[in-house]
This record gives sequence, structure tokens and C-alpha cells, in this order.
Amino acid sequence: MIEHQTTPGWVAVENFLSEVVVRPDRGLQRAVTAAVDAGLPAIEVAPNAGKLLKLLVQLSGARRVLEIGTLAGFSTIWMAQGLPDDGRLVTCEYLPKHAAVARTNIDDAGLGHKVDIRVGAAVDTLDALEKESGPPFDFVFIDADKENDPQYLEWAIRLGRPGTTIVMDNAVWEGAVLDTSMDPENAPGIVSALQMMGEDPRLDGTVIQTVGSKGWDGFALALVR
Repeated sequence: MIEHQTTPGWVAVENFLSEVVVRPDRGLQRAVTAAVDAGLPAIEVAPNAGKLLKLLVQLSGARRVLEIGTLAGFSTIWMAQGLPDDGRLVTCEYLPKHAAVARTNIDDAGLGHKVDIRVGAAVDTLDALEKESGPPFDFVFIDADKENDPQYLEWAIRLGRPGTTIVMDNAVWEGAVLDTSMDPENAPGIVSALQMMGEDPRLDGTVIQTVGSKGWDGFALALVR
């Protein structure tokens, strides 16, 4: 029987897999370093999760991607790499400082022509996107303030189409989905979004638990029917 690994063991395995299989390029590595230098929180997705986002964008055949929560642009770069050269990614970031760091990182990665960074409250940006009446988004990644996850999920459906892929990060939150008192600010929003994903007839979804450098967490994956 395989014994349970300790947390440092999980992190060591993740580092091994990132080095051997994922292999983030220099642009991605610079993005992480730039975020640290700018004093941004180290809450970007792990490299293996970023690579998964890139592959999902490619597998879904997406040409238009919507990201809710930019931070320093690490996940943005991964997904933009998965888009064709004429693809487009719109990413929503609340804080101007974060958006400025992300803009530099994305441009340095040679992907600036694909990425449109919208600064401000995401709910306002999403409303504006609907009013612009542009083409639907093929892929949506939700990774922002968790209390608004249900709203973001609703917007993902409204701005998407049948067949749109939705990924919602932080779906387990160290087990707080079973006891929202562990984090009364964030956990209730995550639980509400998960309940919506399971009950809303417009969605078909699942949740995968993960463990690694970001702790015990997971992500939800859904398809718009």
C-alpha cells in the first residue's frame, strides 16, 4: 500500500512534473518573478494547472477566451499560448497595479496582440461586454473574488454559447466547501456556484480535487449545454 505523502512530498512531485513534463517557458517564468518583485500575492495557478488551461483551450478549439481575474497574467499567458494567432482573450482585473504588471508580462511573452485587459470591477466589465454585443466566448476561466462566483458563472453562460467550456478555480478551498465557517467570506460563494453548476439545466459539470504547492483545492469544469 502506498503511504500518504506529506505536503512537502506533494510539492516536490509537482516541481518534478513541472520540470519534466510541463516545462514553462521563459516568458512564464519571468511573469512569476515580476509578480514577486512587484509585491503581488503568490496566488497564481501552479504551472501544471496553467498548462492544463492551455491544453483545454486547444482541445476545445477556442478562438475567444474570457478570463475573470488576471493578477500578473500567468494564467493569461498560458491560455493565450493555446489560442490561434488571430484568437482573442479578454481578461478582467480589478486592481490597476495588477493590470499594469500583467500588461508588461503579456507583452514580454509576445502575446500582447491577443490580449485585451479590462480594468475595474468584473461585474461592470462583464455587463459592458454584453452591451458590446461581440461574438460569444468559447472558453471562460473564473479565478477572482469567490463571493461573486455565482454571478461570474451566470455571466459565463450569458456571454458564452452552447458548447462553451467553463473552468472555475478554487472549488475545494481547503475543504471549506463542507464547512463554510472556515472562511465565511469566500466559501459560501464557492458553494453557491457549485450548487448552481449541479442544478442549472444549462450546465453539465464536474469537480476535480487537487493537492500541491497551492495546498488542498480543486477546479470545476463545466460545459454549457
